[in-house]
Amino acid sequence: VQLVESGGGLVQPGGSLRLSCAASGFTFRISTMSWARQAPGKGLEWVADIYSDGRTLYADSMKGRFTISRDNAKNTVYLQMNSLKPEDTAVYYCRTKILFSTFRGQGTQVTVSS
Repeated sequence: VQLVESGGGLVQPGGSLRLSCAASGFTFRISTMSWARQAPGKGLEWVADIYSDGRTLYADSMKGRFTISRDNAKNTVYLQMNSLKPEDTAVYYCRTKILFSTFRGQGTQVTVSS
């Protein structure tokens, strides 16, 4: 299983970023994919899930600002982040669960600052 995140960077408050996660080594189209984040000095925080049928779930603080999507033809999951706030600064991870194991990528840093 390999998950490779990209698309992070420095953005001003109110700006947008789109994160991507390229997946390989498992049957992507039937897998639930997730995004999570870890801010400096804090624990891992769940952001959003997208199921194989396209249904989505979001953490309350991200609803209306973040959108998770997937492209099964490209084995890629995305996180569109709008109206970014300084408190969104974190390392963002793509994750999936296969049987009883959770896999995640190396993460991509998102910094929201003026």
